[in-house]
Amino acid sequence: MTLPFVKMHANGDDFVVIDLRGKTHSITSEFVRRIGDRHRGIGFNQLAVMFDCDDAAARIMFWNPDGSPLATCGSASRGVADLLMREAGTASVVLRSGRGLLSCVRDSAQRISIDMGKPLFAWSDIPLAVPADTQALPLPGGPIACSMGNPHCTFLVDDVTMVDVAALGARIETDPLFPDGTNVHFVQVIDRNRIRLRIWERGGGIPAGSGSCCCGAAVNGMRRGLLNPTVDVQCDGGTVNVQWNGNDGVILTGPVEPVFHGTIASRYLNR
Repeated sequence: MTLPFVKMHANGDDFVVIDLRGKTHSITSEFVRRIGDRHRGIGFNQLAVMFDCDDAAARIMFWNPDGSPLATCGSASRGVADLLMREAGTASVVLRSGRGLLSCVRDSAQRISIDMGKPLFAWSDIPLAVPADTQALPLPGGPIACSMGNPHCTFLVDDVTMVDVAALGARIETDPLFPDGTNVHFVQVIDRNRIRLRIWERGGGIPAGSGSCCCGAAVNGMRRGLLNPTVDVQCDGGTVNVQWNGNDGVILTGPVEPVFHGTIASRYLNR
């Protein structure tokens, strides 16, 4: 037996979608690691799996390529929404993830918008290992932290091209302050409506982009009073838009694109 999949990307932030609605397959960390290998598998920044759901079009779960689960993924959620809208012939869909019910719509430019839910700011919500001011963490550079269902740590810098993202990102990801690890952002504010962002992704390294990281970085910049409620976020792979009114959910808008359809060989399912 083989298992179909779709490979997609959002401004180069690539992910794989597997549809397990009506199926009985289970997903293991070992399986995720095998197909996440860019040389011996498919390769992706995240895996998104659709399951049956009573109160939404699908329930989605996410994994990093190292096999670790995560509660949210803005790029892959928009990819799933795109697939389900095309399947149903609609311009909107509701998904369920670890963040609850997510409303998604397609705009006239064919971009997908998703309500990523409210950001969380309490130290225990990030989570941090000890109580701390999440607007100025006790780390060199005084970064800002929030949770979008996964942890985000944002450094404001003068020039992102001067940052050793791999070295600093890997060090901060595993700092004892973050018991569950963290995504790490390096943000250069261009003006109040635009930022340049480079990312170290927890469990994944340096991606071309990340939906949840774009949200976390923009929200943290807004909390510092540096940004307006609507911000264009320029990542290595392209630009998305983030909106947050300070109270409700964060709206992420950007393109998604299918790359190819395929099937996972049975030997990968049974090993």
